[in-house]
Amino acid sequence: MADHYEEKKLEERILLIKRVTKKITGGSHITFVAVVAVGDRKGKVGVGMGKGREVPQAIRKAFTKAQKKMITIPVYKGTIPHQILLKYKAGVVLLKPAPEGTGLKVGSVIRTIFDLAGVYNVSGKIIGSRNQIVNTHLIMKAIQMLKPRALSVAEESKKS
Repeated sequence: MADHYEEKKLEERILLIKRVTKKITGGSHITFVAVVAVGDRKGKVGVGMGKGREVPQAIRKAFTKAQKKMITIPVYKGTIPHQILLKYKAGVVLLKPAPEGTGLKVGSVIRTIFDLAGVYNVSGKIIGSRNQIVNTHLIMKAIQMLKPRALSVAEESKKS
């Protein structure tokens, strides 16, 4: 019976936890916002944002949203298939493929997202925005725009 239900091996990382206070009549209303990334290290990654009155509740909501919004990253020789430049809101991201052994030469949330996806050689830069929530959405949009790259005839013959 356990064969029918193959459990997904997803790894989760908390990208951001923010405390939000709103002044209302009679005091303050406090909520928490959590941004969570999940990935299987095989090319699939998702990001979700959850709000709740307590931190664990916000993390749980963000985790379920991230699982639902998982996308596949086209991986070519351990890196991304091509360079991409994208502007979203106040941020601009530049991602470039990197040779084997370079590592993740990126900062902020990009490193975590690519690490969870199983892409280990990328160089890039985020310009214009220090807001981690905007940067997370920016990276996910850039990943969605990546197109898979076909192997050449010489590479296919080496593979066989």
